[in-house]
Amino acid sequence: MRDVVFAAQYSQDSVRFACQNLSGNIIDHIPYPVHILDSNDPEELIALIREQRIDRVVFDHYGIDEIFEKKIKEACGVSILSFDDTYEKHYCDILLNHNISADKNRYVGLVPPHCELRCGGEYTLIRDEFKTEKQVKREKLYDVFIAMGGTDPTNATMNILSTLSDEMRVCIVTTSGNPHVSELETCVQERKNITLEIDSARIAQLLHQSRLAIITPSVMVHEVLFMEVPFIAVQTAANQEDMVVYLQQEGYIVLKEWDAGAIARFYNA
Repeated sequence: MRDVVFAAQYSQDSVRFACQNLSGNIIDHIPYPVHILDSNDPEELIALIREQRIDRVVFDHYGIDEIFEKKIKEACGVSILSFDDTYEKHYCDILLNHNISADKNRYVGLVPPHCELRCGGEYTLIRDEFKTEKQVKREKLYDVFIAMGGTDPTNATMNILSTLSDEMRVCIVTTSGNPHVSELETCVQERKNITLEIDSARIAQLLHQSRLAIITPSVMVHEVLFMEVPFIAVQTAANQEDMVVYLQQEGYIVLKEWDAGAIARFYNA
């Protein structure tokens, strides 16, 4: 999704995506032409770049490293922009770490000398829907807004729900790529205080209508901070550690795992 937001900055250019058709993908939500890749073989991508006469490639995948990028660069001569938020080595012309916690000094020795570093809050990608929504006045309909990632592989949402009172009005947002959707739907049927939004186009509005957000320490933090909604961040993956440290240093509540008393402690803090 952050690539879709990024691509919108290039409205005058021809933009296309190249993805594998993996389980849990959200290809149907990409508003650009999508080329389906059959493998991780760089030769397949090289052929596609040549066929489509691409002049800049954006890489955004934890499994793509400097070796892969260098093969593409040497074969096609394209400009390469690499997303990174875990301080890995890259062979690119532009390195983009749009997390508010990003520190460009940590990339010394990780990228070529000519690489342009775009790091920190000034490069944060905020969807237009949030910028528009912030200008609107909304009634607070929900006590808690929960967004634990598009696929929520650890099923953190259900763990959180099990600790919340039926008196709380709860809004959950997730995607159809979440393997636990059927379990969530069953829960919603049994508990009328919970609203479930799947593949929602109004996340900014739902967040705006909430008093407290429970989210992962990820890109979602940028949007919650932008909307000025109080939040508790719950770590669900190792690649969130950098954001976890930053948020802790800034005095925000960050949990390594959810616990039943978290909301009470938040309001009593």
